[in-house]
Amino acid sequence: MTPYPEQPWHLAGQMYLSLWLEPRHRLPSVAAGTRPVTVFGRGVVGAAWVVYEHDSVLHYNELLRAVLVRDRARLRACITDIWVDNEASMAGGRALWGIPKELAVFDVERTRDLCLTAEAGGRALAMSKFSQSRSLPGRWPLSYKVTQTLDGRLKTSQVSSKTALTLARARWTAPADSPLNQLARRPPLLSLALRDFSLSFGA
Repeated sequence: MTPYPEQPWHLAGQMYLSLWLEPRHRLPSVAAGTRPVTVFGRGVVGAAWVVYEHDSVLHYNELLRAVLVRDRARLRACITDIWVDNEASMAGGRALWGIPKELAVFDVERTRDLCLTAEAGGRALAMSKFSQSRSLPGRWPLSYKVTQTLDGRLKTSQVSSKTALTLARARWTAPADSPLNQLARRPPLLSLALRDFSLSFGA
């Protein structure tokens, strides 16, 4: 088995996040025992590119999709699809938290407009272009919980972070055979760049 760091993982880097409201019948499957939060028949779906760098316990790239869910009365995020380019991250995510990480190959072009692509098994997963606009003042504390299925039971993990926030414009594309193809059907409701974040994941 590939060795991986013990939790909590202390991570830092850049995140590029987009949010959509998707019809209930188009939402991906979430952890058993949770249910998507819906408003007028639509659920909240987020997709993000993450570059873990600086003093992170591991350095790698990540692409994920998550759904806002309810565990009884509690709001949680459930990661439904996720790819990384680091085997230790994949092994640790699966073993510690039940996060279904797969391996992929990434290309990150940091020009004036950030361009990101990922492919797995020789097929494209998604391509995005982020243009950053207005920065919000200060550093923002963010705290939430992620709920997954681990060994047949719900596993809830704490995430705490601080980040600078920048409003962004994003364009997502994905081929028809990609599990993320629904993201390209309409523009995101909101896109953000979480710049130079620091994050603690897990117990």
